[in-house]
Amino acid sequence: MLTEIRIDGLGVISTATAQFHEGLTVLTGETGAGKTMVVTSLHLLSGARADAGRVRLGASRALVEGRFTVDAVHEGAVSEVKEVMEASGAEHDDDGSVIAVRTVGSDGRSRAHLGGRSVPASVLSDFTTPLLTVHGQNDQLRLQRPDQQLHALDQFAGDGVAALLTKYQKVRKSWLEARNQLLERTARSRELALEADHLTQSLNEIDAIAPEPGEDERLVAEVRRLSDLDSLREAASAAHDALAGPADTPGEGSGALELLGGARARLDTAEDPALTALAPRLGEAISVVVDLATELSSYLSDLPSDPGALDSMLTRQAELKSLTRKYAPDIDGVIAWADQSRTRLESLDVSEEALAALAADVEAKAEKVREAARKLTVARSKAAGKLASAVSTELGGLAMGRARLEVGVRPMPAGVQDSAPLLVDGQELHAGSTGVDEVEFRLAAHSGAQPLPLSRSASGGELSRIMLALEVVLASSEHGTTMVFDEVDAGVGGRAAVEIGRRLARLARTHQVIVVTHLAQVAAFADTHLVVDKVDDGKGVKSGVRALTRDERVVELARMLAGLDDTETGRAHAWELLTTADAEKVTAAS
Repeated sequence: MLTEIRIDGLGVISTATAQFHEGLTVLTGETGAGKTMVVTSLHLLSGARADAGRVRLGASRALVEGRFTVDAVHEGAVSEVKEVMEASGAEHDDDGSVIAVRTVGSDGRSRAHLGGRSVPASVLSDFTTPLLTVHGQNDQLRLQRPDQQLHALDQFAGDGVAALLTKYQKVRKSWLEARNQLLERTARSRELALEADHLTQSLNEIDAIAPEPGEDERLVAEVRRLSDLDSLREAASAAHDALAGPADTPGEGSGALELLGGARARLDTAEDPALTALAPRLGEAISVVVDLATELSSYLSDLPSDPGALDSMLTRQAELKSLTRKYAPDIDGVIAWADQSRTRLESLDVSEEALAALAADVEAKAEKVREAARKLTVARSKAAGKLASAVSTELGGLAMGRARLEVGVRPMPAGVQDSAPLLVDGQELHAGSTGVDEVEFRLAAHSGAQPLPLSRSASGGELSRIMLALEVVLASSEHGTTMVFDEVDAGVGGRAAVEIGRRLARLARTHQVIVVTHLAQVAAFADTHLVVDKVDDGKGVKSGVRALTRDERVVELARMLAGLDDTETGRAHAWELLTTADAEKVTAAS
């Protein structure tokens, strides 16, 4: 629910703050006062495209700040809002509400914030979509679009159609992937065959050399080591001889071990305790020297004795370099490329057997799509009759008593070069992301009239009432959300205006409803009445928003009726209208 909005520098509004409550809130005011700017501000909070032309003349930027609470909406909306906030890092305010902010600079640059975090404008759209539905004056025209009519029907049908649509979309995705693969293989068979030959040759070359992970780096170290083999052997041998004595010419020199052993023997025979105390330390030195001599001996035995070992390694290194020059910077990359190429090669089989197997798979998956599409069509057709009946009943209460809405569900023929043609019951249809159906709303404006598409049969006032009737019918699926109507009563007057007020009041029992209206018959049903005032101080027009008391409402309703706010007759008429509307709301609620 929207609880508060603050607007700075937007259109004729310099600075304005409005509090919103549950139930029906109406916004009224003289023409040009800036009522529509309130709706524009909500569009901005919904992530709409920023327009620098909306920034107030002389202001550096326009700012819109909205405060939302989510505890009163349905579970689905709460879940969606929670996901958006977690993903963006947004936080609740101290009172549990969430603050959304949108700024538009005079240079056209836009910024958005949600819960204290800077976010893209699209995140604001994701946040407000489950909470806020804004019906501007252009939304009536969108109602004429087949995709919007299909969306309304699916929304009315609820979870039943939603589950079938999800199943259809899942099998359709699998079918399209297989179909596109078959088309690619068939159309590019020669090109793919050449690619397969190239990959096969490359893989044969790699397999013949059979590189191992990290082998190139190990070879570099080994080659460097073997290149210094003689000097390494000489150094290790000399060190070993110095420790253990020459092994090949015994008696010609004493090694460190022999000298240490002699020293230890002399200390052991000494009678002075100071000398005998040093003997254990000599024993430790002998142990260290023995360990070093053993390790040097092992090192010498591990050195290659084959003079051709270095040549073999250099040859192997050249083989590996031939691979790294062609396929990747290092051997690990070559191995990864080979793995990817094997996977690719498996998908390049263009033999007749492979194409036949793929075609059979495509047909099997197409049958699953057909079955899912049929079920979806049946469910929509059942819901279409119920939706038409429910909306027609609502239209009867909106001074269109003899009007009848028909909701048609028909197959959508495939185009000449259709991207997803599907043969269903002998007819080639377009298998779009929403099914094989197209929906058309047709209106018979009076008894005996032929039902015609809305674009050809409905006036602006009738479109307004049809949209309102739809919202009333669909209201149960969006309990607790905020609905905003900008002059839904355009082109309407008299008894029809009273009926619109009644329907909005009824809708406000389960939703927060905010309406911009110019009709007193609608405004009389409000639970909260806000007026947009404008003041011309000679330097420019400034507008603000304020809540009206009951007496002030009488004056405003009198002005809206016929500009008779300063006459007793006008006020008496307004008082009667307000009292009657209050009585009807009490009766409807009981």
